[in-house]
Amino acid sequence: MRVRVPASSANLGPGFDCFGLAWQLYNEMEFLPASELKISGCPEKFQNENNLAYRAYLTTLEAAGLPPEPVEIRFLSTYIPVCRGLGSSSALIAGGVLAANELHGLGLSPDKLLLIAAQAEGHPDNVAPALRGGLTVSSMENGRVLSASFPLSDKLHFAVLVPDFELSTELARSVLPAQLSRQDAIFNVSRAALLLKALETGDAALLPVALQDRIHEPYRTPLIPGYDRARELALNLGAAGLCISGAGSTLLCFASGEDFAPRMAAAVAEEFPSWRVLPVLPEREGAAVID
Repeated sequence: MRVRVPASSANLGPGFDCFGLAWQLYNEMEFLPASELKISGCPEKFQNENNLAYRAYLTTLEAAGLPPEPVEIRFLSTYIPVCRGLGSSSALIAGGVLAANELHGLGLSPDKLLLIAAQAEGHPDNVAPALRGGLTVSSMENGRVLSASFPLSDKLHFAVLVPDFELSTELARSVLPAQLSRQDAIFNVSRAALLLKALETGDAALLPVALQDRIHEPYRTPLIPGYDRARELALNLGAAGLCISGAGSTLLCFASGEDFAPRMAAAVAEEFPSWRVLPVLPEREGAAVID
């Protein structure tokens, strides 16, 4: 039984730990009944009981009141970069949750699957779009996940700039301030609301303001060597805005022109030859069992 799970970008500027958007960039995994745990198709250091897909698989069985069972997991394709802010860990968790539900016929509701995944990840901002697709805003409340989907205009085009270095979520969180001022809180609430409208309408003129953030990006950009130059390149080539994807190191560009990604790729190839520029399309449906 195979599952396909999309990459995702969380935060999207001011939507810290709440906003998420799924992409047509996937990891595909096969789960098979087995007499003992076997994992293949991924680096050897992940071929053990600490693999996130396996842990999520066991957590789902436990939530359904079933004992743990071994499984064989084959990673058939892994196109989501690891530790780059594109939801690689959430994709593993979503895949494990979905596979356990399907393989064992658990019949858990989509809301229950989302809750299990969010609890395994620690927050729902990536797992919600990974499981449900599209643009989502999510929160945890009294032991449940509240997640709403929002419209996304077809007028916008997206590209991710993937650096050649990882940025751990632990490090990215460690630099954040423990408290925020009232002014910064008001600033982010207003920008987050404007961002949802800009993404709904495709208003490229609104995006430069709507993507502004004071909660995390000012503290994380120093962790991304080349950020200032990459941002300058993107804006000079016509990007309406740019933000850190998740905790980084990937940068997400928003543009109104279809030709932005190839022009950005050419510019980045000169300035940052080891970086990758990937045009990405929104994934509207989310994770799926494909056979």
